Amino acid sequence: MKVLVTVKRVIDYHVRVRVRADGSDVDLSNVKMAANPFCEIAVEEAVRMKEKGWVSEIVAVSIGPADAGEQLRAALALGADSAILIETDKPAEPLAVARLLAALCEREQPDLVIMGKQSIDTDHNQAGQMLAALNGWPQATFASAIEREGDELLVTREMDGGLRTLRLAPPAVITTDLRLNEPRFASLPNIMKARQKPLTSLTPDVLGVAIEPHVRLLSVSEPPLRKAGIKVADVAELVTRLKTDAKVIP
Repeated sequence: MKVLVTVKRVIDYHVRVRVRADGSDVDLSNVKMAANPFCEIAVEEAVRMKEKGWVSEIVAVSIGPADAGEQLRAALALGADSAILIETDKPAEPLAVARLLAALCEREQPDLVIMGKQSIDTDHNQAGQMLAALNGWPQATFASAIEREGDELLVTREMDGGLRTLRLAPPAVITTDLRLNEPRFASLPNIMKARQKPLTSLTPDVLGVAIEPHVRLLSVSEPPLRKAGIKVADVAELVTRLKTDAKVIP
């Protein structure tokens, strides 16, 4: 089984996000970038599938600027066999991402696409579902466990009321949730070997997809600073302050 796993380049989640002085967008200058945490989980799951003998080939793919090759090399160091960078400096909305991946699926013919359920920068949580719809494939989102039964996959997903298990017959799309696994760290030998693995660059034009924005970013602003809390002596004072200061109770 051939697996295509997506890796998005985002601001490292340890870094405090800054807004440009003019409020036009997030400031990316001199900021540490990393792979989206949910994408790291997707890569880890694909590697575990290969270690179990379920998967024969893992192709990591990213959509973004040339610098996104850094995150693809990290995926190669973790166990991916090859990587494809769809290089573009334009921001790709979820529908554009889904169309690019659908065109790539037609080109690469994977049996399974594993994606992070969402990226931590835009939080859209749409690309995986759109890709499944465009390809006409079954999908299982928010996967917290994946098992194999014959030629089918049993995917457990978390819901508000409990757990739901879906049976999928590849080709299919799976999006990963936090509790699916804990990503490993790449060893130094594997980091060195990753430099020799193939990384192919494509463009949206080669795939026949035009990246057209449907949403216009008006402004970006930081959330308002929270006021410092206070300690109250007893319940009576708490009720008084909720009435007079916070005005949340009559």
